[in-house]
Amino acid sequence: MLVESPPEQRAAPAPASRNRRAPRVFGLLLSVVVLALVAVASIAIGAKELSLEQVWHGLFHDTGTYGDVVVADRLSRTLLGVLAGAALGLAGAVLQALTRNPLADPGLLGINAGASAAVVTAITFFGVTSLSGYVWFAFFGAAAVGALVWFLGGSRSATPVRLVLAGTAITAALFGYLQAVMILDDAALGKMRFWTVGSLSSADNSTIVQVLPFLLAGTLLALSLARPLNAMTLGDDTARALGANLNRTRALSMLAATVLCGAATAACGPIVFVGLMVPHAVRSFTGPDLRWILPYAAILSPVLLLGADVLGRIVARPAELQVGIVTAVIGGPLFIFLVRRRRTAQL
Repeated sequence: MLVESPPEQRAAPAPASRNRRAPRVFGLLLSVVVLALVAVASIAIGAKELSLEQVWHGLFHDTGTYGDVVVADRLSRTLLGVLAGAALGLAGAVLQALTRNPLADPGLLGINAGASAAVVTAITFFGVTSLSGYVWFAFFGAAAVGALVWFLGGSRSATPVRLVLAGTAITAALFGYLQAVMILDDAALGKMRFWTVGSLSSADNSTIVQVLPFLLAGTLLALSLARPLNAMTLGDDTARALGANLNRTRALSMLAATVLCGAATAACGPIVFVGLMVPHAVRSFTGPDLRWILPYAAILSPVLLLGADVLGRIVARPAELQVGIVTAVIGGPLFIFLVRRRRTAQL
């Protein structure tokens, strides 16, 4: 004879799961607050000193004065930093899960190299001189390389190792092409040198409008892949047993990373270490669950990018250091620290 459990016993929630969820939700809300504070600092602080009254006037009572123009430029710069930072963080987290490499970044599969090669081609052979022209060349260059890596990596039989090897080989080839073109063309070298550093200083509303649809689409796609990527991190056999479609998940992950990284690189130039550091750091306190890693990376990556941008404006006043230089200076020592840790966060 079966004895039915009391209703209150059957309905009791799992306390361990609830205890883990609460700190993560609180941390996510705290991350949003930190991002808001850094965004305000990005608007208020710059090479040109403005009072809080001038910043307030520029935000809510724009009359076209010099201070209002500066605030409007910083607002566009901050918005682009938020969008590009979130894109790089999401792309890094997706690629780390796809390649099962906790130290992977968006440059690992040649996406940054593809965008750079397309930009130098546009400058040298098509005479493109404006940032709005670079955007489309950079984006399609990143997309073409992403597709090529997927094809060379085996397409339907693609594995993490094959994708990384294909990306590394293509990156080496494109780097040689970049060096050859820039050495032979002084004009291309001068223009390309500024773009390859990585900067938010050229941000304007037209650039944001051009890349925004791609960034939104890539963000939604990346967030939707959290569950199947979770299954894949357990191994191919386990993922199949859990019902995951490996080929589809890998293809969509490549597409998401390519769209996100391509659009961000097109708008800002190649910015290193953001897509590596933030997802890796986030994993240390969220665990390997991508349902938490992806939202955290999307929020905290802009914090790092905007913070580096603000720091670059302060240390070199009245000039400024480009954000790509600052992230490289910060990221280099941190990367060495991560590699030398005894217990690197695993996927």
